[in-house]
Amino acid sequence: MAAVSETDVQFWMAKALSWGQATSCSTLLDTSRHLDYLKSFLQQVLLGLQQMNMLCHLISEEDGSVSHATVKHAGSSPKRYHSEALQKVVSLMTEEVIKSCEGLPKTSARCSNENIHTMSTACAALVTCPQMAPLIGALLKHSMLCGSSCLNQEFIKEVSKALISKRLVLEDEAVVTLWCLSPTCLEGAAVSLLESVLSDHESMTQSLDKHVNDSLLPQASADYCHIFLTVNEIYRNVLTEIDENLALRALVQVFTACFLQRVTGQKPQDRLPLRAFFPNVTPRLLSPLLTAPSEVPREAWLDHLSWIRSLLQSVTENEEAGGDVRAYESVFEAWFLLVQCGYWVDTAVELLVLAVPENAEPLLWLLTFFHHPTNRGHQRSQQTAVAKEAWTHLRILFLTRPPPPSHLGAVKELLSSSLSTNLTLHLFSNFAIFSHGPVSIITEITDKVLTEAAVKRRALWILASIRCRLNSAASRDDRVHSRLRTLQDTLLQT
Repeated sequence: MAAVSETDVQFWMAKALSWGQATSCSTLLDTSRHLDYLKSFLQQVLLGLQQMNMLCHLISEEDGSVSHATVKHAGSSPKRYHSEALQKVVSLMTEEVIKSCEGLPKTSARCSNENIHTMSTACAALVTCPQMAPLIGALLKHSMLCGSSCLNQEFIKEVSKALISKRLVLEDEAVVTLWCLSPTCLEGAAVSLLESVLSDHESMTQSLDKHVNDSLLPQASADYCHIFLTVNEIYRNVLTEIDENLALRALVQVFTACFLQRVTGQKPQDRLPLRAFFPNVTPRLLSPLLTAPSEVPREAWLDHLSWIRSLLQSVTENEEAGGDVRAYESVFEAWFLLVQCGYWVDTAVELLVLAVPENAEPLLWLLTFFHHPTNRGHQRSQQTAVAKEAWTHLRILFLTRPPPPSHLGAVKELLSSSLSTNLTLHLFSNFAIFSHGPVSIITEITDKVLTEAAVKRRALWILASIRCRLNSAASRDDRVHSRLRTLQDTLLQT
């Protein structure tokens, strides 16, 4: 496709203004000298318009379109002719774009081929046509390889709108490229994933890690730091508004875990330091929290969690002493990182199932800080006491046969309080999965304690985050996975 550069357009517009109605000898001489060049320019404009009008005609199936005008001579049905002709034209244009990519020596090369801009201009109004997807993908790939803004901005805008509204399907590479070119499209993808999780579909709680990976956001975030920072900031801002929402917490935790798996799987020479992805957090917290539990020997989990607790506790000291705004911001950033790395909190609660009292204190502190990060009215010690109370009742409940009614009632009461529902559910879910009692007892306790529909939905999100952590663990305990599935089925069926 012939290119019509912006420079040429400006040049001939200036000439048209200067020539105007002038009849001087110098003007006539200048006109005669430029006639051949003007002819060439107009031919380029005509060719560009013809190829744009041809695409539009091929996409249209109305009477009088190209397909209907030529079907009599083609020996084919209008629908078949329309499809084959459009596919051939798009294929030829896609091939031209791909060939122009092959001429670029490296990704930082500057593109001087303005055909790409012309093509993208022609395609802007046609992006929702399914047959256009290969050409759109090739144009996006070329733009990334070229390293310059050679695409028409209206084209990028229309592709973004079509992708967000699900009227366009592109290959994964093209989608990620579009996210790099269009912040609006990237934000739309992050919000779409968030909305699908918050809609609380039952299937989502059973396949959250798959759903997150299918969104492409973890993979793209691992390859492009700015994508991770954008997605992270969106979820961070939402979390400040609904910090008690377990579905959102599960999404943040699973997204981060999937992202970290992608980063650690990259070659060292291609990997950015993790510090670049977490610029707002004190560096000493990054190493212990970003290390997955599967990378730490099980016998060292308690020491590792005690280390994390001591680091977090030092961050909260200024807040407890009545610190300034920066102290509160530091606490929030530390807490947000703990939510992102919530698999360590899950690990702490798993250890609490079989922990002896002398080892429980740092684990209960972590659990309390996870669910109640602020210390308004110096309530942290009070909440820690509530956590210890819930832990004590659940130990007796899951270790005694038959389950004592008084402890059943105490746990139900803790679940009915907005201040302790999530914390108690977190403990309850882990006791149900990791305790050694028979499955029949677990089901019996669950039926008697988790009676409210809203509480059951919350429990399913906690189970979803536990399931994702178990799926990423180095070893698999079939007994634990079986109990997890049983508990999920019990909550879904009642």
